[in-house]
Amino acid sequence: MQDWKSRITIDPAVSHGRPCIKGTRVWVSLIVDNLAAGASEREILDAFPGLTIEDTRAGLVFAA
Repeated sequence: MQDWKSRITIDPAVSHGRPCIKGTRVWVSLIVDNLAAGASEREILDAFPGLTIEDTRAGLVFAA
């Protein structure tokens, strides 16, 4: 995924500067932690309706 930079933001005024999905306060680490704990992408999308599958994948690319 080449466009993760368009989906991830780091702003000191939002969530204390933690990397978030753009336009949300959903931390990249929250997505990665949930996936590591065995949650499916569908479960994450259901829990955070504002996210897209591309957002979750951008979070993984960013974390890598």
